[in-house]
Amino acid sequence: MDANTTLLERWRAAWPAALALWSPWLRLGEPSLCGLSVEAAKEGLNGSFAMIRLVDQRVVVDLEQVCAYGLEDYAREVLAHEIGHHILAPASVTDQFRLLARIRAGLPTLEAHAPMVANLYADLLINDRLARQDGLRMADIYRRLRAVLPPTPPPLPAASAKDRARKEEAVGEHLAQGSLWQLYMGIYEELWQLDPGDLGGGTTELLRADAWLGARLVRVYARDWLRAAGSFAALVLPYLVAESKEVALFALLQDTASAAAGSTPNGVLEMDGDEREPLHPSRDPAITGEEASDAKPEQRPESKASSGGQTREPFEYGELLAAGGLVLPPREMAIRYYRELALPHLVPFPRMPASGRSELQFEGLEPWQVGEPFDDIDWIQTVLQSPVVIPGLTTVRRVLGPAPDPAIHPEPIDLDLYVDSSGSMPNPQVNLSWPALAGAVIALSALRTGAAVQVTLWSGKGQVLSTPGFIRNEDEVLGVLTGTLRGATAFPIWKLRETYARRGAHDRAVHILQISDDGMDTMFARDEHGNDGWEVTAMALGKGRAGGTLALNIPANWETAKRAGHGFDWLRRARDEQGWAVHTVSDLAQLLDFARDFSRRHYTAQAAPTAAEGEHRAYV
Repeated sequence: MDANTTLLERWRAAWPAALALWSPWLRLGEPSLCGLSVEAAKEGLNGSFAMIRLVDQRVVVDLEQVCAYGLEDYAREVLAHEIGHHILAPASVTDQFRLLARIRAGLPTLEAHAPMVANLYADLLINDRLARQDGLRMADIYRRLRAVLPPTPPPLPAASAKDRARKEEAVGEHLAQGSLWQLYMGIYEELWQLDPGDLGGGTTELLRADAWLGARLVRVYARDWLRAAGSFAALVLPYLVAESKEVALFALLQDTASAAAGSTPNGVLEMDGDEREPLHPSRDPAITGEEASDAKPEQRPESKASSGGQTREPFEYGELLAAGGLVLPPREMAIRYYRELALPHLVPFPRMPASGRSELQFEGLEPWQVGEPFDDIDWIQTVLQSPVVIPGLTTVRRVLGPAPDPAIHPEPIDLDLYVDSSGSMPNPQVNLSWPALAGAVIALSALRTGAAVQVTLWSGKGQVLSTPGFIRNEDEVLGVLTGTLRGATAFPIWKLRETYARRGAHDRAVHILQISDDGMDTMFARDEHGNDGWEVTAMALGKGRAGGTLALNIPANWETAKRAGHGFDWLRRARDEQGWAVHTVSDLAQLLDFARDFSRRHYTAQAAPTAAEGEHRAYV
């Protein structure tokens, strides 16, 4: 038996004991103990000697690296630490992204280091718990690592004196008196009452003061750790600025850098109320005790927006996903963003009504056997089959069953959705686009009811993105809605003409919905063949058979307003002559209210008739 096999068996045997340190009832899948670094790399482990995966709740350990750092005898400590990431911090995909969001808020201009700082913060919480409550040798691990890790980088060379002076002005004494590694080790020394410098912590007065603040933060917020994550980031920020090259030293400790890779996060679009305003530990009375000796974590000052509710912009959402290990193409990121944002506003899934009929109907005959109720015999049918009655042989009984439900289930109305993507509309992949969100709410609601949806994004002449006809694929629908053109304004009349030229009476009814602004008047111009737009729209409405709606960002008093020397005569004509339902919003954000109302009226059991409503409604 070779040494690697023996080591593998020892570490595998330590797993149950490591689990029991957190709970005797805890169940996690067996860890992936890799004897070689090549095997660990196939599991996604690179740079560190251990890692976790939140998607499948697994622990991965590189035993080759464990040997390289002299940690063969610390199986219980290392495994218990990795289990702690699954149980304590971050524990879930959602909390991992919430942690990263708070850390990023505390690292202005250095958000790229948020995964590393979040990992260090979680490690502090877990290691302090294991050392204090379970007596594990966590300090010895850092002593071992100190012996093999390279020293902290030397001072900047003379050629960088100007850059050094700029950094000194930005971070003050931190550059001259310490490093991030010394601060981090100093926090452990304070937590475990070790001599200054025992683990490599700094010994200057400034470093010891900041290490004390870090240790107090870990203890005070041990049970509410997410709340203080931004404060920890604010504490380490000056050291991170001063020693930005030193972050390579922490690569060995990064066991959650890609913990959320492959996940589908939910619940991270909304910001926590105090996420944007991290409080430095030196200003927190619960940590310093300066304002009240009996201060509790609950007395931590709250943001004015403590109730939360602010939505992240798409670019912020994309950056947050990337920080958690989910680097997605802009299109896929936008699809996830608008799907999650639209979900609370969708109509309920349709339900089949239960039959209220209790009548039974005749279904046939079957033999009557001796021992069954005598009254069940159908004597007429028995005699008709044989004039000689032989019980159990010629006797028959009637079989009754429930009558079928006569309820008629209406056929869903398909949706033909056109969304303006001209220069006046925001880019859905960068900033929150209310037209895209409104379109997502309506289109996904329609898909829920069994309808098919065609989406067309339009801008200038020839600038069109569209689904391949009427489809039921959510990703393709959202992929078009979250696209961007941002050119001139020219409605693609040809698209409307070609769509309905191919539809006949056998096709399902279609409701045509337009989301735009005053540029919608281009729908009634002449197309590339000289066809009158009014004739094309009349043809489309006639063949669609379910009416049309114009949701426009125009003044509420459009009927009397003047625009460039003339009014909205075209809109009055569209409403009065062709029956378009007109809905106006004074602000694009009000499109969400319109989308909810439209979905409820058209795609629920109480939906409006298929004919056009012919009404004017303003959302103000």
